[in-house]
Amino acid sequence: MKTKKTVSVIGAGVAGLASAIRLQHAGYNVELFEKEGIPGGKMNLIEKDGYRFDLGPSIVMMPDLYREVFELAGRNPDEYIPMERLDPMYTAHFNRGNEQFDVSSDLVALIKTLEELSEEDAQGFLHYLKDIYERFVVAKNHFLQRPFRNQRDFYKPSVIKQALKLKTFDSADHMIGQYVKNERLRQMLSFQTLYIGLSPKKGPSLYTIIPMIELLYGVWFIKGGMHTMAKAMEKLFIELGGKIHYHSPVEEIIIENQQAKGIKLIDREVYFDYVMCNADFPYAMKNLVKEPKVKGKYTDKKIDSMKYSCSCFILYLGMDRKYQELANMHNFVFSDDLDQNIEEIFNGNKLSDPSLYLYMGSKMDSSLAPEGKDGLYVLVPVSELSTAKYEWTDETIRYYREKTLTSLKNLPGLENIEKEIVSESYITPLDFESKFNAYNGACFGLQPNLLQSNHFRPQSKAKKCENLYFTGSSTHPGAGVPIVLLSAKIATEELMLDDQ
Repeated sequence: MKTKKTVSVIGAGVAGLASAIRLQHAGYNVELFEKEGIPGGKMNLIEKDGYRFDLGPSIVMMPDLYREVFELAGRNPDEYIPMERLDPMYTAHFNRGNEQFDVSSDLVALIKTLEELSEEDAQGFLHYLKDIYERFVVAKNHFLQRPFRNQRDFYKPSVIKQALKLKTFDSADHMIGQYVKNERLRQMLSFQTLYIGLSPKKGPSLYTIIPMIELLYGVWFIKGGMHTMAKAMEKLFIELGGKIHYHSPVEEIIIENQQAKGIKLIDREVYFDYVMCNADFPYAMKNLVKEPKVKGKYTDKKIDSMKYSCSCFILYLGMDRKYQELANMHNFVFSDDLDQNIEEIFNGNKLSDPSLYLYMGSKMDSSLAPEGKDGLYVLVPVSELSTAKYEWTDETIRYYREKTLTSLKNLPGLENIEKEIVSESYITPLDFESKFNAYNGACFGLQPNLLQSNHFRPQSKAKKCENLYFTGSSTHPGAGVPIVLLSAKIATEELMLDDQ
């Protein structure tokens, strides 16, 4: 009987779990090594005083990609990740809470909202939707779901022809501005590049596919919050026969003669036929790959010189009441001067008037907070550590806490927010760096700018080492839960291709 090949997966983040499931299902013996005590990586959980919060990701887009990993293994996703569609998807708050827009993925309701702003812009919006959908189809079929193992894979005439259709040289903000003149609407359609840690001012216009994906495919909620997805993937992997080792930080990838042989833990070395690394690529190249030949162009100096996504400061607030005044679970509160706010994030300045995102999972699932109470997850996009011109001290945390609460007081029902907090915790860029090995505390990994996308981005298959593969937000095709799930698909297919 043929012996099954063995694979070690480093890190139980989303891409690590998805890779482990795919490989175990394909007939490999897979063992997953995770330094923390629970699955999910940044799709983690904070539990305190009877409140449960998703630590990181909170918006479910492209639900088919979430479902695919369960369907692949012949399971019914509804039994693992029960989902509900949200409508409206979110509320956008402007002008210190005095202007509010509910954004629906129901085209009839959405057009009504847009027409109230401007009929001309409603018309422009439909032109934007047509243009970006055409580019999305090209990206999906020719770039997002395929590897670029060699540079020449990109520079084939057929691929170049498709790349030109993406019109990537424009910025997201400028591209939206060609169709839509109303400033509020323009901001509602361009700020989503921050979902992947990129400035709408400088991010390629292709990333305006993010609001399009929301509008055409909807925003969903998984019962129990996003961590349900991580727990469900862990459950499926174990059902398939996989093994998970928690509290097992990997110190080094064992490489001999430019071939990965296994991993080194604190107390032992473990040998495998293949290594799949879901640790953040810049961290892995700097800390887990010791051999200079294998690093190739990704020297320590190169890693430091690359561009990183923004980071986040997140408050997790347990409140002593429910907030019926806020109708929607997802709320975006825009700074009075969003352009300045974004400039400060990416220039490394302390934010004078931060925009923020407010998420209340307990609105959809009462089990996430004590009876009759709500939990508030409040995220502020901030500079990553190498860009920030300030230190994350207790004073910095107080500064951002105060700014955040002052902004929230403008929303309906939150006028007395400070007096209603009964439980509080937070996470800073330093925590993302130490807890999740996110290089520079950049929550979304390497920035997906033009020179760090497609064939320019780190690929799944190691260039200078056999039997070593990478997956996760700093690798192709990029950040965001659905895209990271695609990264796992690409990486495992690359491994299996080499094995055959």
